[in-house]
Amino acid sequence: MEKMAALTLIILLFSSSSFSISMAEKSDHVQGQQLYSSSNPNWQIQNQRVIDVKGGPDSVVWVIQLSDLHFSVHHPDRGLDFKKFVGPALSMINPSLVLITGDLTDGKSKDFLTMKLNEAEWVEYRDVMEDVVKRSKLEKNVFFDLRGNHDNFGVPMAGGSFDFFSKYSINGQLGRKKNVNSVTLQEAAGRKYLFVGVDSTLSVGLRGPTNLFGHPTDELLTELDMELSQWDSQSTRPVTKVTFGHFPISFSALSNSGKSLKDVFLNHSVSAYICGHLHTGFGKNLKRNHQSNHHYLSSHKFFQFNPHQVSFDRVRNCSIGASPVKEFWEWEMGDWRKSRAMRILAIDRGHVSYLDIDFKSGSKETIILPTFPLDSRFMSTSSSHQNYECKAIVPSSYETVRALVFSVSPIVSVVAKIYDSRSGNLNLIMETNMSKIVDNTSRGDLYIAPWNYRAFEDPSPDRYWLQIEAIDLKGKSTLTDLRPFSINGLNAKISWTWLEFKVMGCQWTLLYFPLLWSALCFMLSILIIPKSLLIFSNKRFTYKKFVSDKSFKNCIGWVLQELSMVHGVWFGMLGYLFYLVLFPWLVGKVFTDDDIRGYMTYMGWAVKSVNGSEKHEYIGFPDVMVVVIPHIVFVVFPSILVTGFLVAEKDIYREHYLSVTGKKDDNDGEEKSKSCVGMRWLRKFLFVVCLVILWMHFKSCMALVKAYEMNPILHFPVYCFIIPLLLTYVVYKTRNV
Repeated sequence: MEKMAALTLIILLFSSSSFSISMAEKSDHVQGQQLYSSSNPNWQIQNQRVIDVKGGPDSVVWVIQLSDLHFSVHHPDRGLDFKKFVGPALSMINPSLVLITGDLTDGKSKDFLTMKLNEAEWVEYRDVMEDVVKRSKLEKNVFFDLRGNHDNFGVPMAGGSFDFFSKYSINGQLGRKKNVNSVTLQEAAGRKYLFVGVDSTLSVGLRGPTNLFGHPTDELLTELDMELSQWDSQSTRPVTKVTFGHFPISFSALSNSGKSLKDVFLNHSVSAYICGHLHTGFGKNLKRNHQSNHHYLSSHKFFQFNPHQVSFDRVRNCSIGASPVKEFWEWEMGDWRKSRAMRILAIDRGHVSYLDIDFKSGSKETIILPTFPLDSRFMSTSSSHQNYECKAIVPSSYETVRALVFSVSPIVSVVAKIYDSRSGNLNLIMETNMSKIVDNTSRGDLYIAPWNYRAFEDPSPDRYWLQIEAIDLKGKSTLTDLRPFSINGLNAKISWTWLEFKVMGCQWTLLYFPLLWSALCFMLSILIIPKSLLIFSNKRFTYKKFVSDKSFKNCIGWVLQELSMVHGVWFGMLGYLFYLVLFPWLVGKVFTDDDIRGYMTYMGWAVKSVNGSEKHEYIGFPDVMVVVIPHIVFVVFPSILVTGFLVAEKDIYREHYLSVTGKKDDNDGEEKSKSCVGMRWLRKFLFVVCLVILWMHFKSCMALVKAYEMNPILHFPVYCFIIPLLLTYVVYKTRNV
């Protein structure tokens, strides 16, 4: 869980310099629109950002996403590389928007243990972004950034002296104070592309590590619903909706009413939610398809075992008025921090695609983004399959292979290649030149190649593979990665690794309490049940009984009953479990450079506001699980087991000792005394296990001391010392027969 806590940064929106941003009153082209919400139909008219997209190619727009920059005073290379590579890349790509999805700064000490904002890092971010804007030749007002959890470490209140995001970010400088900001790209033909950014960081920013999750409130979800609804009653053409934020759905808490970001996204059938937070270290397949389906097993609200949500009883319904499939893709992207990653996202006639690139090996001279057909692993949707089967597609959007090509050198040739994998090998079955759509006011180069798309209909979603090659004036060839496609909209199945499943497939907000209470109840049961059997029944597990019947039940029963007879240890462990449930775990500083302390329980933090007028209770839920769960699983539970085995080992040694001292044959007794039991190797092994537990506990305590500026004796003595004292006591008690 400590690795998970190393994440976040949120969103910037970039726009091409060739875009025309007409104005009503300010720098954006702003129109007054009546906003409606499903929960409140009486929204007031508000000004919305609408950017008129000028120039070709028609029916396609593209934006940039960057995330998790983690500018740090300890790692100046991050800012230097950002300045070196991103500005020129944006100038070459000429995007409509640039989205920076959180963790703009790192906010960590050199040893990673103290987590609070550093103003020098924010000054660096502001200066680097000014340079990037200048080099990119983009208008500054098309940049949108938003907070990640690292941008909120220890911020007691929005707009306060420690809220550096409001002072140094682009959103802050341009007066975008809301937690939900939207912008609409509008083509001359009337097609609209709505982008909505969501800042769901804690309203009261805790220091890390207990600041890990997004916390959308009911108010924020209502505002998000309003923004996503703004064109529903006014546009006669479909509006492509894309949302962006820092936190994945799996790391977003529920609101007080039990609603989630996922509920709002499904209600509006957004095309994609793009986010950051997790970094590339967890895997490259951090993508997830979400669907609304009432026939799911109940476990699906806790887990999703692969990127594609598999529904039951999905029946094609082509009748007029049939409810469309409610779904959206969630695409987490890599981080700039280590991977130097950047994403290009394109919308081509309603088809949403993306390309992730990195600058670890240097700048890119040519970039190719295929926009159709879509990658059947991460981009195909159930709705596109249903539309194809029901013949509800727009044929013109299927009649060409299309790709965006960005290059610093003139391109002389672009070729589309299609391979058939039916035989088990990739056999080239189509190779055709692509031609550039010529436009005097082109924003970028779109290449197309006509094809008979119906020839590639197939029940297998990964039979056909696409690759595009571009050759520039210097003769340099650039190839895209091979990607499977399915014209009929089928999904190619892929699997997550264990790490990918852990961070994308598990809904940690819902899992926290079941995991916690299951662990606590299990530990209470293994303490209380053996004791109860001793007191209220004649059921007795002994070493001799285990020797005669070596079953798991006899082993565990004997070990735990032996533990229950060491009253000091047994009552100590039982009392500590009740303490963890009933009392605060620690008292620490949760804000940046303030003397205000709060106390943490398993339910979150309780802390007074900066002015002392308000008390915040249970903030940081379920973020505190990064402290609670490791302590329960890796310290408390192993301690109960190892104390039981230490007491049991003493019982074994006592039996051995009695058998040796009762022998008349001195040679036989000497031989037994040199055996594993006689040498007490098991005790020595258990002693090493105790040291490992204590070392993990010591590291955890030292991390918390630095994170929240605590004194172990004054601010969390029970948490720090009970387990070491109990282990020391049982080691001492079991030293002799």
